[in-house]
Amino acid sequence: MQKLRVRYAKRGRLRFTSHRDVARAFERALRRAGVPMAYSQGFSPHPKISWIGAAPTGVASEAEYVEVQLVAAVDPSALARALDEALPPGLDVLDVVAAGPGSLADRVDAAEWLVEMPGVSSDTLRAAVDRLLAEEHVMVSRRTKDGTREIDVRPAVIRAEVADPADGRPAVGIDMPAGDGPCGILRMVVRQTTPAVRPDDVLSALRVVAALDQPVPAKATRLAQGRLDDVGALSDPLAPDRAASAG
Repeated sequence: MQKLRVRYAKRGRLRFTSHRDVARAFERALRRAGVPMAYSQGFSPHPKISWIGAAPTGVASEAEYVEVQLVAAVDPSALARALDEALPPGLDVLDVVAAGPGSLADRVDAAEWLVEMPGVSSDTLRAAVDRLLAEEHVMVSRRTKDGTREIDVRPAVIRAEVADPADGRPAVGIDMPAGDGPCGILRMVVRQTTPAVRPDDVLSALRVVAALDQPVPAKATRLAQGRLDDVGALSDPLAPDRAASAG
């Protein structure tokens, strides 16, 4: 049995696709690509697929991860090409590696985000971010299916800064909004917590501390996932697998 780890992007209109629909699209694409999937035992077998920290509906991402188990070894590069061709445009395979020792989930404890905020000037956004970072705790309300939940956003925000619009597009697939108006660009590293703090929770925190008004809905893109180092940077979670394959 072989285990492969896949990094893929969720771009464009596909960011509005729910995780359940993304999972279904992957299962169909794996079948169309002829991938020799391993299945669970029992009355209703399911393909052995494990998702790592899927992005919320409405959020784009350049760093989504999934593990697939196979019953026969395949070339990761060939699988990457076949799977990418079988998936709809907007779900784009970026990398496939053979899994080495260790758990992929244990290599991810934070994410880097880019949030585009049309109608908000960089100066206004920077002042709001400074106020957020000056606080120790910022409580926001989130609606859930079980009612309203209070979440402390501030401890999860490791780093936050306002990027210049000229260099605010570091990843393929990120389209800046059209128009000549201001557009604040927030880049931040957020630690995974329980409950998870999402980009919209951080925007709610900016409203709480600075009454930041957003005339146009913001667009969030996850740029990376990984483990935090001592300076708040994220490691590549697939790097140990590449090293094991090279060795």
